[in-house]
Amino acid sequence: MMKRVAAIILAAALLFVSAGCVRRTPQNVRFRVVTSFYPLYIMALNITDGVPGIQVDNMAGQQAGCLHDYQLQSKDMKNIEQADMFVINGAGMENFMTKVTSQLPNLHVVNSSEGIPLLRDESGEANPHIWVSITNYIRQVSNIAEGLEKADPENAAAYQKNAQEYMAKLSVLRDKMHEELSGITHRDIITFHEAFPYFAEEFDLHIARVVNREPDSQPSVRELAETIRLIRGSGVKAVFAEPQYPKSAANIVADESGAAVYSLDPAVTGENSKNAYLEAMESNLKVLKQALK
Repeated sequence: MMKRVAAIILAAALLFVSAGCVRRTPQNVRFRVVTSFYPLYIMALNITDGVPGIQVDNMAGQQAGCLHDYQLQSKDMKNIEQADMFVINGAGMENFMTKVTSQLPNLHVVNSSEGIPLLRDESGEANPHIWVSITNYIRQVSNIAEGLEKADPENAAAYQKNAQEYMAKLSVLRDKMHEELSGITHRDIITFHEAFPYFAEEFDLHIARVVNREPDSQPSVRELAETIRLIRGSGVKAVFAEPQYPKSAANIVADESGAAVYSLDPAVTGENSKNAYLEAMESNLKVLKQALK
């Protein structure tokens, strides 16, 4: 009797483990999309929503923020190697692409920046933060959808439908932001990362100064002092940090200049939700209305 009970328990345990393995293993995946980082992942989630057999993975995860100087790891290469399509931001964001294409010459890459006019700094280097502009983001969604339609024509109609619905939501939000920001009285801002030139261009804001262009480093004492003098002399009322990085330098500038510190979100981290970008921009709208009224 005891042997029979033990056998039943063992069989149940094996069945539980087996069932657990089944739940953890993606079933019926026939087309795998890998995105380079978070904003592209959100785009791809929307475009592929409800399409059977599609798996979307985010290579860099959320710990990286923007891909400035991102170093590919062996797990990243394995991840990309198994992809049917690799979606990148382009515009110089993914500095590692030479390594990827040299090792994976047959990889299907979709560059979402195709056709988007790029802003350049004083040295002529392109600013890759194109997605922070809703208009550019819409174009990126369209480019990715087009790439998916060509690579997976069986589901082209579904991709197009999803993309059109998502772009309609983005257009409504863009129009709302233009309308509600049209009456703001102060348009000069200071940011602590070069993520917002496209956003500023779209909503007619003037970036008086970018402090600490590389967010992983600290601005110098001289740079902070120059920023404080600029604010005192120009009447800039708002300093914008990003939720992904410490606000210590921004707080110093604000304390010494009288400006207030706010957060603007470039949408490089957040919930793995289809609505994450829309929600980030809605939040940015509320912040700007409060900061620049």
